[in-house]
Amino acid sequence: MQVQPYLSFEGRCEEAITFYVNALGAEVDMLMRFSDNPDFQGKREEIAQACMIPPGCEDKVMHASFRIGDTTVMASDGRCAGQPAFQGFSLSITVPSDAKADDVFATLAEGGQVQMPLQQTFFSPRFGMVADRFGISWMVVVAS
Repeated sequence: MQVQPYLSFEGRCEEAITFYVNALGAEVDMLMRFSDNPDFQGKREEIAQACMIPPGCEDKVMHASFRIGDTTVMASDGRCAGQPAFQGFSLSITVPSDAKADDVFATLAEGGQVQMPLQQTFFSPRFGMVADRFGISWMVVVAS
């Protein structure tokens, strides 16, 4: 059995993936747009109706898969409803050093919101929490 995060960016998926490639070294395994769906080739209006997305979103991401380290994250633009609402969870990223924690944390914080500054804790030499510009909450921790 395996559990993997599946994030719905509601219209900002490609932007988010590009950010994670640059910020975290993510590697994209697969990206399929609504217009790539073989059941809807040549039927742009039908794509929007069948997938329950607003017209004009046919080139948004229907499904994507990318890796951050050893973890696979799946994502899409969902129904392209606008601003995503990520609540009730965080993604935890473990890094090997204080310097790497500082770098990752600062990059994720650009355009986002620091929830808990990086600091020493009883369980890690550096731990902090930040919501990135897409609203994903991250816990950055140095392996002790």
